[in-house]
Amino acid sequence: MDRPTIDNEELRVAPNRYIYWKGMIEFFISLFLLVLLSPLLFLICVSIKCCDWQAPILFKQVRVGKNEQTFLMYKFRTMHPGAEKRLNDFLDKNEIEGPMFKLKNDPRITKIGRFLRKTSLDELPQLVNVLRGEMALIGPRPPLEREVAEYSDTDKKRLTITPGCTGLWQVSGRNELSFHEMVVLDLYYIENLTVWLDLKIFVKTIGTVLLSKGAF
Repeated sequence: MDRPTIDNEELRVAPNRYIYWKGMIEFFISLFLLVLLSPLLFLICVSIKCCDWQAPILFKQVRVGKNEQTFLMYKFRTMHPGAEKRLNDFLDKNEIEGPMFKLKNDPRITKIGRFLRKTSLDELPQLVNVLRGEMALIGPRPPLEREVAEYSDTDKKRLTITPGCTGLWQVSGRNELSFHEMVVLDLYYIENLTVWLDLKIFVKTIGTVLLSKGAF
């Protein structure tokens, strides 16, 4: 697929019936995946607790969703306790352009956390967010409030639909892409949303996770 570009026109959300059924379809898929993966989820929980018995298993973080509404997003904890308070110590080492933060060798990440991130297993609790209607399986990734504070009007267009666990950005280069490229891909997805595009992203996500491409 050719890389789309951003223009200044009003965003055209794809007008089709699929967008109305998308939430219901993804609800049942997420429920099925939670049941199917329950043994793996239990094993991950035990592994995290064995590394630090007193620290929580889940990491809850306020994210910005559809129409700039905030919600608590769930992930398996991959960092040492208190890591969020140390963020300012590493902002000058940011390895991604734009209002996002990524650091490949972040010292705040635990050993088990590094594995979970590399395999994207830390994202599995977000299936609960999908069941709650706060996220979709596929869509733009939900940003942090401090990131949205730096958004331009064009950047905010990616907040017009329900955020997803995976999306076009993740299967097109992930953390290897700049923030601008992520926005371009998200807006392309919003304007061209179809069941076939979702299926294509879902299949590509499996390959991206297995290859751990762009994950850190």
